[in-house]
Amino acid sequence: MSAKNLSEELFKPRFKHPETSALVRHRTGQTVAVHSTLDGENPVGWYRMINRIMWAWRGLSLLEISEVMARIAVSQAERTDPTRLDTVIGFRNGNWIYEWSRQAGIWQQQALDSADEDAGQFWLRAAHLYSLAAYPHIKGDELAEQAEALANRAYEEATRRLPGELKALEFPIPDGSPITGFLHMPANVDAPYPVVLMCGGLDALQSDHYRFFHDYLAPRGIAMLTVDMPSVGFSSKYKLTQDSSFLHQHVLRGLETVPWVDHTRVVAFGFRFGANVAVRLGYLESARLRGVACLGPIVHSLLTESQRQDRVPEMYMDMLASRLGMTSATSSALRTELGRYSLKMQGLLGRRTPVPMLSGYWQNDPFSPEEDSRLIARSSAEGKLLPVTFSPVMKSFDQALLKICDWIEKRLAR
Repeated sequence: MSAKNLSEELFKPRFKHPETSALVRHRTGQTVAVHSTLDGENPVGWYRMINRIMWAWRGLSLLEISEVMARIAVSQAERTDPTRLDTVIGFRNGNWIYEWSRQAGIWQQQALDSADEDAGQFWLRAAHLYSLAAYPHIKGDELAEQAEALANRAYEEATRRLPGELKALEFPIPDGSPITGFLHMPANVDAPYPVVLMCGGLDALQSDHYRFFHDYLAPRGIAMLTVDMPSVGFSSKYKLTQDSSFLHQHVLRGLETVPWVDHTRVVAFGFRFGANVAVRLGYLESARLRGVACLGPIVHSLLTESQRQDRVPEMYMDMLASRLGMTSATSSALRTELGRYSLKMQGLLGRRTPVPMLSGYWQNDPFSPEEDSRLIARSSAEGKLLPVTFSPVMKSFDQALLKICDWIEKRLAR
């Protein structure tokens, strides 16, 4: 089926599918206002966290974001929760997945009608919008899963026309289905490449990391390998377990057979919960890594402190419950299970690892306190702390990524 026909199929009105916010029955009560560079904010009247800054950083315009959110806000259709604008029931006008997918379809059509040079950018815009339609990628959200499929297809179309090269690689997983990762290779550089293994957050698809590759890694001649986190995208058949690095470990081991990559020069880079995976790899696969870099890591405090969990928006806790396969669990059961994901409680963090580790953090980050980053740095033979100022947001974020990539480049030097 063509991409065009897929989108036409997706845009048929449907009313039987459960609305996203109703898929997880776990509730922690009221949360305080949150403002985070990596996660956005939780404005009154919305279920989802709204992250205009990061969505714009990926390549969407603030005007376009506002227009789509306005269409959602003015809808008079029935909502799961009348006090929350993004809970319109059914795949129709005003529904979150419908409106973002509809916007993606506009760019997809422009891509189909354009020459390759422009089409690549249009396909990339469509991929970002389809990914946003599926956000926060709650397990069992059928319409979101369709949007994810369209995001991945649009991304593959985009990367065929953009600088560099993308290869979809399949990695076998013992006693399970293989998973697909995307290897992004820089232009005008000969293989085999040094590579960054990207460990993204729980609310992102592989296509969401394209700008990091294009703007920060490719100019340094570094490749990027993306892999979906468990229960998301191409890894949707796997739920998140206490062995959070299970899939990425097998990917890391499989790099020995990938001819375009220098498997002796690999650094793992983790955002948010992806840092849990990356740091874990730093202990369990230390011989295969030159370094581990983290930004806003979720490795201990949020997983063990109930007061901190109470200050996190409901959507984020729902997302965690979904990843763990605990959509009907009580709050106390979820808290108990989350504690088992703490790398300190697992007996890893706090021990020394020979792998150099860097961790960037923001002051007063509700998801990742400075103490978590200090724990990571203290646990490494060559630990480094990177404080990031909150304002100006985009400039500080850009400078943090540049410093992290400078550090990564040194680790990957021959």
